Order: sequence, then C-alpha cells, then structure tokens
Amino acid sequence: MPAETTANTGTAAAKQKRRGAVKAFKREAILQAARAIFARDGLDGATLRAIAAEAGVAVGTVYLHYPGKEALYADMLAGSLADLLKHLREAVAKTSAEDHLLAAALAFYGFYRDRPDDLYLGLYLGQGLKPVSLNPELDRLLNGRLIQCYTVMGDGIRRLAPLEPEALKVETVSLAATITGALMLEVTGRLKVLGDGGEAVVRRAVQGLVERLTK
Repeated sequence: MPAETTANTGTAAAKQKRRGAVKAFKREAILQAARAIFARDGLDGATLRAIAAEAGVAVGTVYLHYPGKEALYADMLAGSLADLLKHLREAVAKTSAEDHLLAAALAFYGFYRDRPDDLYLGLYLGQGLKPVSLNPELDRLLNGRLIQCYTVMGDGIRRLAPLEPEALKVETVSLAATITGALMLEVTGRLKVLGDGGEAVVRRAVQGLVERLTK
C-alpha cells in the first residue's frame, strides 16, 4: 500500500476515534444532566431542552442521542439495573447454598442503600408514588432487566428448597418487596425513628424464609 494511502487511512481512523470520544463524552454529560433534571422535575416535568441546558449542549445534540425523554430515562434506568445485576452476581459468586440467599438479599439492599438516587430512579419517585409507564417496549425491556436481578435472589431460594415455579416466584417477589420496603423506610429515616435498621430487617426476613423453607 502506498505511503500516502496509509497516511490517509491513519488520519481517517484518528478522526473517527476522536469523534467517537467526543460523542461518548457528550452522551455521559447528557446522562448526568438528566439525573439532575429528573430528580428535580420528575418524568412529566422534565424536558429535553432543560436537560440540554444542564449538560451545556444544544438541544439538537440531545436528540442525536435520544428520540425523547422516555428513551433517555429508560437508558439511565437500564444502566442502573445492569450495575445492580453485576453487583448481585459478584456477591453470590462461589457462595454455598446456605449463604447464597442472604448474600443476594444484602447485596440488593446495600446497592440501593448506598445509591439512593438509583432507588428513586427505579421507583419513579420523581413522580411521587403513582404508577408511571414509559411505553410498552421500554417497559418490557426494563421489567426484563429487573426480573434478571430478582432471579439472582430466586436462585438462592431454589438452592435451599425445590419449589414449583409459581411458588418460587411468590417467595422471590415477597422477599424483594420486603427489601424494597425496608429501603424506603431506611432512606427516609423512618426506621431510625422506630429504633430499627434496614439491614436488620433484611436479615430477619431471610432468616424467617430459610427456617420456613428448610423445616
């Protein structure tokens, strides 16, 4: 290959790499700005124009990455759930059957205790407690991601007792609901007022479940 052609190819590759880096930088800036705007205004009140202003980019730049605020919100939540799934899988790696469930439950609780903004994001608390839907396709995607996370806890239950699929689902969802309730009471300071702690609630819930399943 002639030297001139090789040089041109190298220059084009370098330019493409720079463009990719700039695009990734702007996307991250948009995501960080969106967190602030969604936390402040909720999904209904947020606008891509406000997010663009917070990120310091043109609103057209936001539209290059996301067709609407629902897609942006979904991308944020999908990323959070991916982090949660990774955290759960790492927590239960190489655990025994006896330790898997407690490790998964405490990892789920600890992830959101240490990242309350992710809890608010996942529960759509920017909207209060009313149910919020993005659109059917995005809802299915995000619900699927959440089910993957719950399955890590479900695997811990299954390792303790050979439950039928429906019974396993009921026990998994019940435990997840207990943990979520403990988190909400913890991050709002209610458990402290009651003289209790979220981790203690989770440990008792798991202990009770294990005793019931293994008796």
